[in-house]
Amino acid sequence: MTTVERLRNPAKTHRFVASDGAALHVEPSGPADSAATLVLVHGWTQDHRTWDFVLPHLDPSIRILRYDLRGHGGSAHARGGAATIARLADDLAELVAERVPEGPLVLAGHSMGGMTIMALAERYPELVESRVAGVAFVATSSGEMNKLTLGFPGLVGRGVTRFEPWLAKLLASLRGETLRVRPGMVRSGARALVFGDRPRREHVRSVAEQLLCCHPASAGAFVDAIAGHTGQVGLGALGDVPAVVLAGEKDRLCPLSHAKGDRRRAAARRVRALSGSRAHAPPGTRGGGGRADLLPGPHGRQALTGRGSPHHVRAEVPCLLNRPFGLWTAGIRPLR
Repeated sequence: MTTVERLRNPAKTHRFVASDGAALHVEPSGPADSAATLVLVHGWTQDHRTWDFVLPHLDPSIRILRYDLRGHGGSAHARGGAATIARLADDLAELVAERVPEGPLVLAGHSMGGMTIMALAERYPELVESRVAGVAFVATSSGEMNKLTLGFPGLVGRGVTRFEPWLAKLLASLRGETLRVRPGMVRSGARALVFGDRPRREHVRSVAEQLLCCHPASAGAFVDAIAGHTGQVGLGALGDVPAVVLAGEKDRLCPLSHAKGDRRRAAARRVRALSGSRAHAPPGTRGGGGRADLLPGPHGRQALTGRGSPHHVRAEVPCLLNRPFGLWTAGIRPLR
């Protein structure tokens, strides 16, 4: 049985059916009677395994809920116009209502997962007000993703911007269950685009394996959804919920300038930008290191930034979740 077949034929414990009938793959862990629940939401073309390198650093006594966004991993394809950030937010709200109906929540989202949390706050403000104790945004954005340049200036950057809609149409036209590309090519592309300097092989391999499990047509449709995403209202709806923002200074996919804008709109006490690389690596992976500096933030809050870093910045997530922003309500202990 292939990884895709295993993921898409889960046991009942690992299966959740959304209100429109789409079956989502769920990975719960930790005790059901935990005082709070940490919900981890992955990004575009990845799945719940994007957090594999984070979990060993979190307190095993805490309940953790991971799942695959529709169109990704072991979840159903995003059919019939369902490849939208709003639909992902609805899925998250419904999943929480069924699997974690009570108790405080801490939400952490990487890339499109962060956008999903923003949409959740906009569409379900009562849920945020009554239950969300903290939020972590990892390498994400609240808008202007239709102006993506991958960090290239001038004519080349404008070419990248024009290429994105073409890529979306190409992926959406594919009819296969998975992307039929050699794994070696995917690993090389991931290493160049979403990682910083000297990434570990197992981290690059993990990102590539997840991408190869993603449904191509769904991925293409989500390119358009990301391009049209606006999360400012959602960030505003978070109000005084303690929030932190983690970004790479030279992230090509979600630039640091987006993270700084997110900080201003949310109650983010810090923007932490890792230094020493240029990409968009997932949480917990090694994408380059370096020093970070504290910058003044709005209303006495702080932004922590540095000198360049990846999009897949998972290595900092356990430490970030332990910052004194009220996120300790989930019982997360310091990075070992």
